[in-house]
Amino acid sequence: MKKLLLTGFEPFLSFSVNPTMRIVGELNGLELAGYEIVGRVLPVDFASSGTELLTHIEEIDPDVVISLGLAGGRYKITPERIAINVKDGAADNEGHIPIDESINLEGEPGYFTTLPIRQMVNKLLEEGFPAEISNTAGTYLCNNVMYEALHYAKTTKPDMKAGFIHIPASHELAIQHGKIPSWSHEDLKRSVEICIGVFAE
Repeated sequence: MKKLLLTGFEPFLSFSVNPTMRIVGELNGLELAGYEIVGRVLPVDFASSGTELLTHIEEIDPDVVISLGLAGGRYKITPERIAINVKDGAADNEGHIPIDESINLEGEPGYFTTLPIRQMVNKLLEEGFPAEISNTAGTYLCNNVMYEALHYAKTTKPDMKAGFIHIPASHELAIQHGKIPSWSHEDLKRSVEICIGVFAE
C-alpha cells in the first residue's frame, strides 16, 4: 500500500496546545484514499525540525508528504503554494531567532508545492469548509519544513509529492487567546481528511 507521511508540530510561542498534534495522532495508522497514514510530530526547532522530517522520509519512504501547521489568526484552511529558502522569525522553542538565514545554501530560492492544492481547496469548498490557496508560508518553521521536503523531493525522490497545509486555531486556543478565529477539532480533522481524499480522485 502507498504511504502518506502526515506531520504536525508541538506547541510553540504562546500557543499552549497545537491542534496539528492531535490530528496527526488520531489519523496515524488509518487508511485513507488508498494510503496508509503515518503520523509524526516535529519539534519547533530550526536546527532539528528539517533533519527529523528527512529522517522520517528516509525511514518511511512515503509517496506523499503533507505537513500541517497552526496559523493562529487565519480563518480558512490554507494549502501553501510555495516555500522560500529563508529562515527569519520569532524565537523557536530552543530560543533561536534566525535573521535572513538560508535553509539550504545549495538549494533553489523557492519550490512550488507538488500537492494538488487547487483540487484540495475546491473540494473543501464543495464540502462547506472555508478554504483558499495561500501564497506565503511565512519564514518560520512551517516554511522551513515545507522547503526541506520539497528540496529532498527535487534532488533525491522526484516522484514524491510534498507540501504544507495551514489550519486555523482550535476552539481551545481561541478561548485562551480571546480574539482569534477558531474551528472545532472535528472540523479541522475532517478538513485534513478531505485534503487527503483528493488523492483518491
